[in-house]
Amino acid sequence: MSILRAVSLLRKPRGMRRVFFLGLGFCLALPGLALAGGGQGVDNLVENGGLIVTANGSAIYERNADTLFIPASVLKIGTALASIRILGKDHRFITRFYLSPERDLYIRGLADPLLVSEEVARIVTALRGRGVFTVRNIHVDDSDCLLGNGTDGATNTLNPYDAQNSCLAVNFNTVSLVKGADGKVLSGEEQTPIVPLMRELAQGIQPGSHRINATASGNQSLRYAGELFAAVLKKQGIPVTGAISPGPVPAGLTLLYEHSSSKSLDEVLTGLLKYSNNFIANQLFLAIGAKQYGWPATWDKGERAMTAFYRNELGLSEKDIVVREGSGLSRENRVTPKGMLAILEAFKPHAGLLPFENNCLRKSGTMTGVYGYAGYFAGERGLDSFVLLLNQPKNNRDQVLELLTAMHGSKGKRKK
Repeated sequence: MSILRAVSLLRKPRGMRRVFFLGLGFCLALPGLALAGGGQGVDNLVENGGLIVTANGSAIYERNADTLFIPASVLKIGTALASIRILGKDHRFITRFYLSPERDLYIRGLADPLLVSEEVARIVTALRGRGVFTVRNIHVDDSDCLLGNGTDGATNTLNPYDAQNSCLAVNFNTVSLVKGADGKVLSGEEQTPIVPLMRELAQGIQPGSHRINATASGNQSLRYAGELFAAVLKKQGIPVTGAISPGPVPAGLTLLYEHSSSKSLDEVLTGLLKYSNNFIANQLFLAIGAKQYGWPATWDKGERAMTAFYRNELGLSEKDIVVREGSGLSRENRVTPKGMLAILEAFKPHAGLLPFENNCLRKSGTMTGVYGYAGYFAGERGLDSFVLLLNQPKNNRDQVLELLTAMHGSKGKRKK
């Protein structure tokens, strides 16, 4: 299974257990729809929501533009923007490795969101090149993240989109496995060796292919990381003779190898926005906080860093945006349509990172009672931003977007 396919399985946020149809929307307006709908048509569809449509630099329609709404995953655009501005376009996540005189390997994570099996294989090859031919014990260290109660909005289920964050997490803290009708368990990915945790997680589930949250019961994040590294070391001919245990790197131990991720920030953000990956979003959120206020990373530092970014870079106050985490999972996140518009305007140079669907670039956001789109129509002078945030029981955002698209098509032309 490819990295992008694995990322795609993590996209469904809380509240979508009963909402499986996402809808692609219709950014390409239907003939005559502007005449039939317009503002009155929108009014009939929106019970509780905020909207803005722009053309040629000006708003051509808005509704409740200064009212705060739950944004769900459209908030990821802001997380992506802050990542570019604060971490930098050239940023690559790092993971550090230490080897004791007794041949104990210490792995210290720094919140790499794409520490996947393929990356682990690259790391092990690099360790061999630095003289690591045998390992006694493996020590896994996530002490550069102090996360307390976990991700606000995530729940304790086996669903992969509920996977918790950590400074040292492999494969998005999810385990891919296949359980046969005879109870035999195999890895669900060619690049991922089978590890003991897979067999334990397979107990009690139905035969078939599964991707399971490794943090659902007893948070097995560090165990999974250690077992994966041990399996890949053995696969590459490096025996591991001892145990796997959590614990910090001892003071004074010399750094053996600092691994810089093979994935650029653009590649990280592509996975984030195309597949609406909650885990990636919050790894970035934590890294942003650590960049601004130092390690260890905490939710509070991430929140403070994002709030300061919105205030200092975009001029947005608490009346415009409230952020608790970076993925949109939390129902305490809030943004006004005008606040979201400011984010979109600043994000225009990076708009190509957004999915292109039905002739527009856009990000969706979906939870129970929360349905949104934010993105860009093609205008005569470039990209025209639009925001659609619905906080209501009925998901009719596609119909609303049709009307907004028609408005843009009929009013977005330059007057001659």
